Parts: sequence; C-alpha cells; structure tokens
Amino acid sequence: MTTATATPGPTLLSPTDHALVMIDFQSQMAFATKSIAAELLRNNAALVANAAAGFKVPTILTTVAEKSFSGPMFTEVTDPFPGQALLDRTSMNTWEDAAVIDEVNRIGKTRLVFAGLWTSVCIVGPVLSAIDQGFETYVITDACGDVSEEAHERAVARMIQAGARPMTALQYLLELQRDWARGETYDLTTGIARKWGGAYGLGVTYAKTMFGASEGGH
Repeated sequence: MTTATATPGPTLLSPTDHALVMIDFQSQMAFATKSIAAELLRNNAALVANAAAGFKVPTILTTVAEKSFSGPMFTEVTDPFPGQALLDRTSMNTWEDAAVIDEVNRIGKTRLVFAGLWTSVCIVGPVLSAIDQGFETYVITDACGDVSEEAHERAVARMIQAGARPMTALQYLLELQRDWARGETYDLTTGIARKWGGAYGLGVTYAKTMFGASEGGH
C-alpha cells in the first residue's frame, strides 16, 4: 500500500538545488523572434531574472557576439544582477564555451534551468549537451522564443523527448516560493507577481487593495 506524506516531490525546484542559465536575451536575437511577442518575452525574462535574484539562485548570464553583432542583453535581465559579468561567446551552443562551463562547474549544481533565444539553436544546444553529460534540465518555455512558432515548438518537443522538463516563467517563481507561509519571501514573490505576473498579478493587487487579503492566511 502506498502511503502519502506531506512532502514535496523530488522533481520540484527549490532555490538551493539548481542554477539558472539565461542565454542571449539580446536585441538582434529579439528582432527575428516571432513565436512570442517582444513585450511578453521581455516581461517573462524579467520575471525569471527577478525571481532568481530574489531567491539567490546562482545565475549565469551569457551573450553571443555582444559587441560585434547581437547587441546588449535586455536590461530587464541584467538589472536584477548588478555588477555581474556577462559571459560573451562566439559559439551558438553555450555548452561549447569554456568560460561558461567553468562557471557551471564552479557553481556545482547538477540541476540546470534554461531560458533564452533562440529556442531551436541556443537553448536546444546546451540543454541536449547537458543531458548527455548527466545533468538534469528544465526549460522555461515562455521565456524562450524563436523565428517561428514551428521552430519553437519543435525545439521544445525535441528537448522533452530527450528528458528536459518544460515550465513557465510564473510557474518558476511560484515553485521557488511554494508555500505562502514562508513569510521571509512572501513580499518578494507577490511583489514580482504584481509587476510581471500579468492577470495573476492584477488579481493579487486587487485582493490586497480591496480586502487586505493574504495568501498565507487560513
């Protein structure tokens, strides 16, 4: 007989069990992105970056040909990590860049979460490479984008077939919090949700303004 216990499943993320890799959120990459609206992509990237920074998740920020072609990384991604160096590459596959791999090894997490542009190139490459080397991978699919919906969806399907776990930006934030009784990060989580959480964030604002409601109450 199977017995239930009030404990989280082992595949759920926590702030201390993974590293986040945010890849190529840059102007030139965004210009050709058609699978998601630019404003929604920037919003979701901001939500992910602020969640990771707020929960102190080790985060790698990497660009490709920043000075010569692709342009600067979105400020929505860099602002939550003031002073953090961006690892610039020539390789389309982040996993083939020695400086990035040095940082992955320095952080020392075997569970990695990925987001970035484009899904079918700069996300597929490192995700499949990491899986092949024994890492557990997650992909924040609505904080990724590609030149077409077809390209994005086929890339997501390919990664799932290889063992990657898909999730969304808001799911990432709420999974890090997971319990509204965790008062030390309650204001952080609801603050991020109110600013970048779309309709859910509006609902949080409404409930707090009109009723003084709190998710942590019973």
